[in-house]
This record gives sequence, structure tokens and C-alpha cells, in this order.
Amino acid sequence: MTEHCYEELKENKNLRENLSSLRRIVKTPEEKEHLKKLIGDGELLIGLLCADDPKTRKNAALLLGELQLQSSAGSLWTAYEKETTLFVKSAYLTALGKLEVSDYLEEFRQRMDELAAVEPAADEKKHIDGELRELQKIITGIEGITGHHFCGLKQEHTFVLTTNRECRNATLAEIGELAASVRRSTSQHPLGVAVRSKELQPFLSLRTYRELLFPIHTADGIIQDAVAAADVASAVWNSDLFPLLLECHREGAPFYFRLELKGTMPLDQKSNFAKRFSSELERLSGRKLINSTGDYELEIRLIEKKDGGYAPFARLCTVPMKRFSYRKHAISASVHPATAALLVQLAKPYLKENAQILDPFCGVGTMLIERDIRVPAAEIYGIDLFGEAVRMARENAEAAGKRIHFINRDFFRFEHDYLFDEIITDMPAGGKQSREETDALYARFFVKAKELLKAGGTVILYTNEVGFLKKQLRLQSEFHLIREFEIRKKEHRFLYVIGFRK
Repeated sequence: MTEHCYEELKENKNLRENLSSLRRIVKTPEEKEHLKKLIGDGELLIGLLCADDPKTRKNAALLLGELQLQSSAGSLWTAYEKETTLFVKSAYLTALGKLEVSDYLEEFRQRMDELAAVEPAADEKKHIDGELRELQKIITGIEGITGHHFCGLKQEHTFVLTTNRECRNATLAEIGELAASVRRSTSQHPLGVAVRSKELQPFLSLRTYRELLFPIHTADGIIQDAVAAADVASAVWNSDLFPLLLECHREGAPFYFRLELKGTMPLDQKSNFAKRFSSELERLSGRKLINSTGDYELEIRLIEKKDGGYAPFARLCTVPMKRFSYRKHAISASVHPATAALLVQLAKPYLKENAQILDPFCGVGTMLIERDIRVPAAEIYGIDLFGEAVRMARENAEAAGKRIHFINRDFFRFEHDYLFDEIITDMPAGGKQSREETDALYARFFVKAKELLKAGGTVILYTNEVGFLKKQLRLQSEFHLIREFEIRKKEHRFLYVIGFRK
């Protein structure tokens, strides 16, 4: 197939179709190397950059880039300069972006400035935006991204500590534990807890929230019902976002961002919206804000509201968040560390210092690490049947500076020399087993817990199987419910604190 397409190119036959076919073929490494041997110095493809048909020129340029023929760089640049068909120009840049082109850096910058200085006609805007994106990729690839250093807030700002609304009081309680010298005001927020303060550092060590977001305050609010990318970009640029970025970073513009859209918009519409929004924001800002889906320092997040509008927020990736830096490893079933921290914060009144603790389904150890951070324990054991998770747990615990005994074993075959004060665990998620199997699991769990717990001991369970748990509390008279916390209403996730008496 490769030879056939190449031979027809040599004979000037079906140029557009054969170039498209070769571009599909070279997606495999073997065929790519095979074609490179056939093409040699690429003279045939370079010649097609002058073809009359624009799509032939486009496909020839893209194929040169995919083959990474460095010898074609000069020809691609010359063709780019001469090209008059807008939809073809970005193809030359895509190809050049796969080659070593640092010698052309000034030319790329000059072209970028020329394009950014002009308001394109409506029918040209899509192609000009594409050209600008490719130019930016090349320039960033050559120069890299100059990192920004967060240097703190200089004036009071409102920020949101995100957590599920059922547990906002736990985060408020954790904030209440901060020193009295930390001046702040707090209130409940649909996403968690809103804080107004000039100080940010004390809040970075709190553990019960997931993310720290800055609301973006716009003069006219963000669109209602229908979403118009250009209108949203204009509102964001004319907001307090850019002044905030300049205030709390040592270095100035440009800042690299990505857009995250949270809502019910269909995926294909989201993708189109993101491209249009990003291009418009780059243009409006004079490229002080630059879209970069990989190496970005700022996430602009639009969260859909009940009225169909969008609430805009900024997540600054430059803020040094080290709360959970110990977690080097995780598996799909791992509890999020902020959730684990939230659970132990809620259970704190029932936790005993210097206790002997056991997690029978420990996974990568997150629950035990957060438990020991909140209330230090004497001896901690974690058990899991999945050996790889146990290996990961040991490395996580070492990174956290915690002494935890992890054992690769079936909990129901585990025996120990002394009894435990506490069993704490994230129960295996329901839905992966039949109802009969899940019912049996909970029955066996409580029977085994009787063997391992001291009289007066405590069981702390995070579960989405409320029915099976409460059935066992009715059947197993030695256990009694102390406290129930609703954690995630939609997912039927609850935390239970259960007492044990022999």
C-alpha cells in the first residue's frame, strides 16, 4: 500500500488522495520508517508544497511534519510565508512544530505580533485563531514556559474551600481551630465554605477540603441560558482575575491557562466552546493569558448553575499545596485523601489517642495515614488482599513519615496477639458484587470484628451499603450505633461510628 501510494505520487496521480492515505499509514512506527526510506530527502513532497490544489499543499506539509524530515524546515517556512489560502497556513506551522526550528524564533514572534494586532474578519477568524495557536505552540516549545512564583495575597480576597455541602460544618470547624491571630470571615457556599482573608498560608494546611478556588467577579455576571464563548471570554477578561494574578505572583504576564467547563453541555459543544473561548481570551488579553492544555498555571473553571448560567472560578496551580504530597500512589478504589481527612475530622470526638488501630481493607493506606495525622495512634495495622496496594501503602506511609504495619492478607484469616481499640475502614464499594455476596461480606465483617476488638472498642465505617450495615446492627447485639454522618447524598455515602460491648 505504501509503495503504491508513493509510486502514484511520483507519477503525479491522485495527489490529494494518496497524501491522505500516507498520512494514515504513517501512524504506525514501522510504516513511518518504511516511508522515510522511500522518500529519502523528501524532495518529492517538498515539490508538492507548490501544487495548485490547496488541500494537496496542506497534506504534503502535514506529511513532512509527521515524518519529521528536518531537511524540509526551510521549504516549509518559505511556503508558509507565501501561502495565501488561510486554512492551509496553520498546516505548515503544525509541521514546523515537529522540527527543530529555533533559528526561526524571531520570525515566529513577528508573525504572532502581526496577527494579534489585527481584528480578523468574521469569516477569517477561525483560521487566524488556528494559526495563532500553532505559532504559540512553536514559541512555547522553543522557549518553554516561564514559571510563576506565588508570593501571597496583598489584600483581602474571597476564596472557596470546596467540599460536599453535607459536610461544610466539618471544614468550618477545622477553620475554627486556626490561631485567633488569623483574621478571617467565613460563610457557607454552594461549593463548600467561603473565606475572606488577607492570609492564605494558614488555610493551605487544612485537610478537609478538596480544592481552593477564587471566584471571578465580573461586572455583568456570566451569561444566562445560552452560552456564547466570546461573551464569556470578554466577561472573564474584564473581571478581577488578571489584577489578582499580578498581585500574587512575582512575575508578570503571560499566564498560561486551561478551561474546565462543568455542566450539562454535550461533549462536542464543550470542545468547540473551549476553543472559541480560549482564542477570544487570548486576543482580548493581548496574549497576557495564553491557552495551554498541558503546561498551565491557571485553570479557569465555569460551573453551571441551576438557572442555566455559569459561575466562573480560578484555580491557581502556582499555590503550593503540599497537604497530601505523601500520596505517591493510588488505585481506582482509593478514597480521596481530602475525603479521608474529612471522615476522621467528623469522627474526631470518638477517636482515642495512643490507640491500637486496624484497617481491614486498607488499600494504599490513605485512611490510616489521615487518622494518625488527626489523632496520633500507638500501633497501626493495615490489611489488604491486593499485594500491589500494600506495596503502595508502604511507600505512601514512608513518605508521610508514619510507622504503619501493612500486611498482604485476607482480613478474615487475620489473627493478632492483642486486641484493637479501633477498626476504621472504607468498606469495599457495593455494586461490584451481588446483593447476596455483599450481605455475606457485612455479616462476616462484624463476626470477625468481635474477635479483634477490645470491649469498649469502636468501629468507624465509610460505606454506601446502609441497608446491609443496619441489618447487622440489628442482628449483632454487641454493636450499637453511636453516630451517623451523611457524607455524599447523591452517592448514598455515609460514615458510621459504632460502639462494641462484649
